[in-house]
Amino acid sequence: MIFVAESAKEKITEIRSSSKLADDFFVRVSVVSGGCSGLSYKLDFDNESKPNDQVFEDNGVKVVTDLKSFLYLFNTTLEFSGGLNGTGFAFNNPNASRTCGCGESFSV
Repeated sequence: MIFVAESAKEKITEIRSSSKLADDFFVRVSVVSGGCSGLSYKLDFDNESKPNDQVFEDNGVKVVTDLKSFLYLFNTTLEFSGGLNGTGFAFNNPNASRTCGCGESFSV
């Protein structure tokens, strides 16, 4: 399961509204190679499912990820911070053994 915090839900709703995205768009989360810790998170809006996608809905938000990324993202919570220490989406990933200082990359 991939979880969506209330803060992330509010920001996703705001982005969907301001971008005028159709109702069939969902949040696609993936893990890609790169970053100072080896793996990086990727977050997009998408409206096309792929054969091996894993589909979740939490807090009213549909989240989709590919099977390979899900192995790294299991039980992760998507959050959003608008504070002084950095604005943006963040991943609270219990599977990460190490993260970089900016929180955009991790390793397992």
